[in-house]
Amino acid sequence: MAIRQERKRLGEILIAGGALTEEQLNEALKMQKSLSLRLGEVLVRQNFVSEEEILRTIQRQLGIPSVDLNRIVVTEKILKMIPEAVARKYTVLPVDFTNGQLLVATSDPTDYYAIDDLRLASGMMVKPCVAKKADILRAIDRFYGRSEAEKAVSDFVKQTGHDQVAATSQAPVLTIVQAGVDGADEEATPIIKFLNTIIENAVNNFASDIHIEPVDDELRVRFRIDGVLREIMRTPVSMASPVVSRVKIMADLNIAERRLPQDGRITYLVGRKMIDLRVSTAPTMYGEKVVLRILDKGSVILEKSSLGLHDHELELFDQLISKPYGIVLVTGPTGSGKTTTLYTALNQLNTSEKNIITLEDPVEYNFKGVNQMQVNPKAGLTFANGLRSILRQDPDIIMVGEMRDNETAEIAVRSALTGHLVLSTIHTNDAPSAVTRLVDMGIEPFLISASVVGIISQRLVRKICPNCVKEYPAEFKDYAFLGISQDTPLTLKRGAGCPYCHDSGYKGRTAIFEIMPISSGHRNLIDKGATADELRSYAVEQGMTTLKKSAAELVINGITTIEELLRVTYVND
Repeated sequence: MAIRQERKRLGEILIAGGALTEEQLNEALKMQKSLSLRLGEVLVRQNFVSEEEILRTIQRQLGIPSVDLNRIVVTEKILKMIPEAVARKYTVLPVDFTNGQLLVATSDPTDYYAIDDLRLASGMMVKPCVAKKADILRAIDRFYGRSEAEKAVSDFVKQTGHDQVAATSQAPVLTIVQAGVDGADEEATPIIKFLNTIIENAVNNFASDIHIEPVDDELRVRFRIDGVLREIMRTPVSMASPVVSRVKIMADLNIAERRLPQDGRITYLVGRKMIDLRVSTAPTMYGEKVVLRILDKGSVILEKSSLGLHDHELELFDQLISKPYGIVLVTGPTGSGKTTTLYTALNQLNTSEKNIITLEDPVEYNFKGVNQMQVNPKAGLTFANGLRSILRQDPDIIMVGEMRDNETAEIAVRSALTGHLVLSTIHTNDAPSAVTRLVDMGIEPFLISASVVGIISQRLVRKICPNCVKEYPAEFKDYAFLGISQDTPLTLKRGAGCPYCHDSGYKGRTAIFEIMPISSGHRNLIDKGATADELRSYAVEQGMTTLKKSAAELVINGITTIEELLRVTYVND
């Protein structure tokens, strides 16, 4: 009842807190009538006060707590206390229920009409807490998304009358049309609602991939989050055929072809963000499986400081990409951040004095001032063919998305030997193995030693969840894994598991690196046909920090765990 007794208006609170003047308030109130916006939005739009300052002043003046929505998980039970439609109408999110009160996050706790409506909708006392509007909107999408998907499944079952159908039977395919075609209302189709909700939920949960796969008598949906697959939900297998058909329509694939794998691409708008989805379908025993790789261009940070390189590694990185010619290779498995590293290098090299041309599959980030080409095998534009044409475009710097075959590698070597800086990726387990991989692709060792100037190997390791981090004394085996002496007591950290990290103990990822500049000693070894182990031993002698040692430093510093070190750095030093 205390909130009802102290119903101060937002303007009064900001003036009392010294964040706003009377003149600014009067001007904002006049504009509010013509703009039909809430007062807080007008104040922010006119730059009279920032949203952060409004929230801080409200906290200070009214004693209302704040909540970080990026570090909490709301249970289904709490979400059901306020319907999604009401949450979106007032831009609020139910957070917790304690002492007979429902804690609700809002960006404007002075909207007393909204609080009264929430009290009526939930049937209980409402206690507001403050959060940024953008964070609330993202949290609504994230937490209510699963219930929307479940509702779409329920609607599908009601429409078709099929709950469980054998995977080999022909499930009834709904009439699915693309948005805007024949004036159809796609929101009325449960399959479209289901797929849209799954994609948006994956984006809001920072997933890198969506796996939609028929397994026995169910359709399983999994997200890859922080490099690990997590099962999200299971639906009747009768949804498999229409879901795959919808994906194929969106990606402009052959809807009738079910026996062969297909690849495509979808551009999807989530809120105000444009998301690219790389689509891959493959026939399995139980039906077609779909994998959607999420490429969020808006989340790419192209600053060296964001890569996770240490000071010494930053110096090596700068030295390699500042070479006037030669090949710089970035190695690692799929999803290890290789493309981000290459884009960061391009961002640093991109000046008006240099002609930079890239050949990618796909183009994941658009650069101003960089000429980017998209590989199109159907039209005959392969990496090799495209690289040939690039050499006739007078380039200074060339980026090739991946060295996949002998032809591409040979042209890249020729380009480096004729005065071009070539940046590319190759799939190997560590930096020294890139040399033997090029030899396997048919490149002569003397050409490799003459053209390659440096190799960067990288991995992504999961970071310990800050919400449930616990300390524990290192055991004997831990010292062995970390390669350090037992003389000094060592305290390590791990995540106990909590709702914020989905009980995994990890939240977010960071990179570890292994940078091997090619020196004269390396060239002599390469010319003699040295093995990857010999190259690694020499590089370590010359001061190279291996992937395992890089990960060990993160473990000692309490950023990741021994288990992550063993999972990611399986190369024996």
